[in-house]
Amino acid sequence: MLRVCVIGCGPIGKDQHCRTHAKNPKVELVGVCDIIRERAEAAGKEFNVPWFLDAQEMLTQLKPDVVSVATGGVEYGSDHCKPTLQALAAGAHVLCEKPISNEIAQAREMVELAKKQNLCFGIDFNHRQTPVAYAAKGWQDQGLLGELLFFNMSLWIGKFDDSSLSLNYHLKALNPHSMDMIRYYCGDAEAVQCFAMKAPGRVIWSTASWNMIMKNGIVGHLTSSYDLKRGHPMERCEITGTKGRMLIEDMWRESTLFPSDTMEKRVVTNPVFDGYEGFDDTFTARIIRFTDQVADGVKPEDIDGSGYDGLQAQRMIAAGILSINEKNRVVYLDEI
Repeated sequence: MLRVCVIGCGPIGKDQHCRTHAKNPKVELVGVCDIIRERAEAAGKEFNVPWFLDAQEMLTQLKPDVVSVATGGVEYGSDHCKPTLQALAAGAHVLCEKPISNEIAQAREMVELAKKQNLCFGIDFNHRQTPVAYAAKGWQDQGLLGELLFFNMSLWIGKFDDSSLSLNYHLKALNPHSMDMIRYYCGDAEAVQCFAMKAPGRVIWSTASWNMIMKNGIVGHLTSSYDLKRGHPMERCEITGTKGRMLIEDMWRESTLFPSDTMEKRVVTNPVFDGYEGFDDTFTARIIRFTDQVADGVKPEDIDGSGYDGLQAQRMIAAGILSINEKNRVVYLDEI
């Protein structure tokens, strides 16, 4: 049985990672850590495990097999690097919250250490790891789309109090999911161009339009926004090829295949019974997927939603930010 620790006991760390590990009969939650005493103590008491204020101390004492890094920081990613490096150096496999880091150099360091240590390193890309997303990938792998031509991706949520946020917060914090979904179906990006706006009353780039060309020649577009209420559907991913088009709606709700040679379509819908009851279920599925892959001996390079995937998503975002800063020029990923 895998021994698991969690670093970072905020809402995601405690309510998603700790709870999922504690309920999973295939692993044992053995310790938790947070730099805020109240959070660490609360999580330790709730899950009846030792709690720590220092990650290195916990790693040295408990020697876990797997560590969840669910820290936050600036733009959700500034506090991911140090505990990830500590856990990898201690010999633990790591599942890290997105974004992998808000600094590309740090993200590269994390990926390189995991490779050197021959350890599994995953990112919490819970959007791609749903039954409907897997079904869509299956259609693609079966050749039902033919040669890919273009994509349209949209992701939006409501985040309206931006007085304390950095200018690029929405671009960095929301779009790791967007970029990962695009890469999952369409491969690596060649170049990115981005336009952004500040909606009325906003101080950050709150809505953005991204144009992309991928290394395999596929072209596409992403719209991302913090300016819509959560009551709306929040995600739409459309992939089109020479033989058909597929549409993934609202992450885990439904996937539809539209073959080009027939009026009939194929649909996979989240079931009323035994399906996902809500967004939190996507976290549970992703966390269990990672520990299952580690337990099954999956090679680090084959981890679903790997640290490498996280790095490539952040490079795409960094290219978009550079594009905005330089009058919306086309930025090639080789520059990042």
